[in-house]
Amino acid sequence: MADNTKEIKEQETKAVVPAEDKPAKALSLDDMSPRQIVAELDKYVIGQDKAKRTIAVALRNRTRRKRLPESIKDEVYPKNIIMIGPTGVGKTEIARRIARLSNAPFIKVEATKYTEVGYVGRDVESMVRDLMGSAVSMVRRELAAQNEKMVRERVEERLLDVLIPNVSSTANTDAQFDNARISAREQIRVQLRAGLLDNTEVEIPNQLIRPKVGIELMGGSMDDIQNAMNSLGSIFQNAAQGPRNKKRKVTIKRARELFTEEETERSVDQEKATEIAKERTEQMGIIFIDEIDKIAGKNSSSSSPDVSREGVQRDILPIVEGTKVTTKWGVIDTSHILFIAAGAFHVSKPSDLIPELQGRFPLRVELDALSADDFYRILKEPENAITLQYRELLRTEGVEVVFTDDALHRVSEIAYEVNSSTENIGARRLYTIMETLLDELSFNASEMSGQTVEITPDYVNERLSNVVKDQDLSRYIL
Repeated sequence: MADNTKEIKEQETKAVVPAEDKPAKALSLDDMSPRQIVAELDKYVIGQDKAKRTIAVALRNRTRRKRLPESIKDEVYPKNIIMIGPTGVGKTEIARRIARLSNAPFIKVEATKYTEVGYVGRDVESMVRDLMGSAVSMVRRELAAQNEKMVRERVEERLLDVLIPNVSSTANTDAQFDNARISAREQIRVQLRAGLLDNTEVEIPNQLIRPKVGIELMGGSMDDIQNAMNSLGSIFQNAAQGPRNKKRKVTIKRARELFTEEETERSVDQEKATEIAKERTEQMGIIFIDEIDKIAGKNSSSSSPDVSREGVQRDILPIVEGTKVTTKWGVIDTSHILFIAAGAFHVSKPSDLIPELQGRFPLRVELDALSADDFYRILKEPENAITLQYRELLRTEGVEVVFTDDALHRVSEIAYEVNSSTENIGARRLYTIMETLLDELSFNASEMSGQTVEITPDYVNERLSNVVKDQDLSRYIL
């Protein structure tokens, strides 16, 4: 029997333990210089060097502040930034890439979603609650990753208990039977780890997880309170349906997911996670406020929606200046949160914002409108270039698409011409142009497996000839 157990363990090792392949450690934002931050942004955002440099320095200053002595640290406040430029030139994309680069709490909100206190809608303090919620989720994931091995082991044992009930030894069990049972458990463990039992159905307790309704109702937004009330309703509804010891049938694959979620939750010290998240939110949090130009306006009257817009500005002001916001995780001080605002300012201008709010955004950067050369670079250079996306999409049908360099130049010229003749929507114009260009190919691709299609200037001119000739270009593009 001992030899048999040894053989099983050898099988387990061969089936489960892969060759260790340690990826290179990603460079964290704390270790990146402004030049390196700009280099990362260059992979996805074309041009706008001034905006990138300003953002990079602001992020680096967050790291520098952490290294200051306590006597001066609290006196160094973030220099908030406002980005001004036409739609589609990279403002939102810069924010999106900052979020992926940074290990700091980050959220993007739209100013138009908020209303003045007294109106129906979201209050501006909810952006701080959302930021804290994002930080809590981030920290929980990090702490859970530290306990990943322990969680995996616990889940495995629970799955084995479900697959092999009654495995506990008793005083009347003889040694031979006990060894046989252990051997069977180890054999099933090998199959379980190899994924051979993923589709096997088992019964697990249909446990009722009670949400923390009391916490949800304290310092939460209207959304939090509504969710909490819904959870309360679910509790009473489930309680009325019968006993909680009912079981349900699920596959081993689904049971593993449910057990992993439960064990991960148990493995994380919630108080510790909240404490760390609160520190990160207050010291390293970043809030990106988009469409801020939509709440700018002057000469408002009592019958104009501008009253609400100015009211939203006044509600935002104390948060940007530094105030304390009550959340369900505790009180958050916003004094050292970095705010980055952005707007096209087509109709209004930055000076239309109330003076107090203008003063809280001392750094202003203007983003340039895109030229034909910029469009060409956008089509070719970014790691997520739209041409690459279309190539990969059509490759799933067995169709290879090749874009010639001259064709990309021609597409860029048309995009620039359309933007100049109609509404300038920046790089977003390329999506409509490319959809029109590849419409027929995308429709027929499932019947063209094995073919290679070359996109040439002649192909571009043929497919977009009406767009080029017709004066009312928006008829074909928008």
